[in-house]
Formats: sequence, structure tokens, C-alpha cells
Amino acid sequence: MTYNNDENIAFEKCINFLNSIGIKTIFRKIGTNSFLPGLLVENGMIVIDKDTLEHPGDILHEAGHLAVVPTKHRHSLTEKNIIKRSNREGEEMMAIAWSYAACMHLMIDPFFVFHEQGYRGGSQQIVDSCGKNDYIGLLMLQAAGMTTGEKMIKWLRE
Repeated sequence: MTYNNDENIAFEKCINFLNSIGIKTIFRKIGTNSFLPGLLVENGMIVIDKDTLEHPGDILHEAGHLAVVPTKHRHSLTEKNIIKRSNREGEEMMAIAWSYAACMHLMIDPFFVFHEQGYRGGSQQIVDSCGKNDYIGLLMLQAAGMTTGEKMIKWLRE
């Protein structure tokens, strides 16, 4: 993993934050069998292959998927079953809003997560919408009791 100093600092902030809120991160080789290069969601954990990780900010988005599912489902979540969940679209919007909130909490540039290679070209619109508290995922986090709209009050859904 070769990134500039700001990216390395942001990466370390993300890892420390996730571990502190109860989302386990582990480092190991994962090969090419993952949806995102160098990153895998496996049994409620974030698995990171530092040698093949392309976008370290993707870690926060994938952690958002773990954070927004009810506790009883979190430990069985994998990258393969995320896309099969009945509330997949809503959870995706919540994960986007959650990862934006995590960036703000960690004082990380949101484009660390919302990079140009992701989000089907919609990164700028997502950042703008979240910045105005106008993103539907934020309302969904509020309905789940995770935020007041101004501040995250729970990083993990119960």
C-alpha cells in the first residue's frame, strides 16, 4: 500500500475508529476474490489486504454496511450476502450517509471515501447532499435512532 501521508493518516484513523466502535478489522492476503480490490467483508469483519487495496476510503463505506444492519445480522454479514438482503437499497443509502458522518467525525476529507472511481460518478452530488443534511440516507439513520440529524448518537445499529 503506497499512499501519500494524508491518505496514510486517514487510513490509520479509520482503522482505529472502527476497532474502537466494535467493527473488527484484520489484515491478511485475500487474493482477487473480492468485490473491491484488497477489501472484504467477512463474518462481520473488515478484511484488508494492504498489498492490493486500491482505495483505502472504501473501508469506511464497507464498515457502514456493517454498522447499519441490526446487531443480530452483523456477525454473519459477508460481501456476498450484503447484496441479497431484503433492505439492500435502504442499507446502501444508510451506509453512504454513515460513512460521510464518519469522515466528519474523524475530520477526514469526504473524498477519501467518495473518490472519483466509485459511486457511479455521483461522488460530488453525494458529498454536496450530505453536507447540506439533505441526503435521504441521513433521514434513514435518524429513523433508526442512530443520529439526531446533527450528530451521530450511535455508530452501530441495535
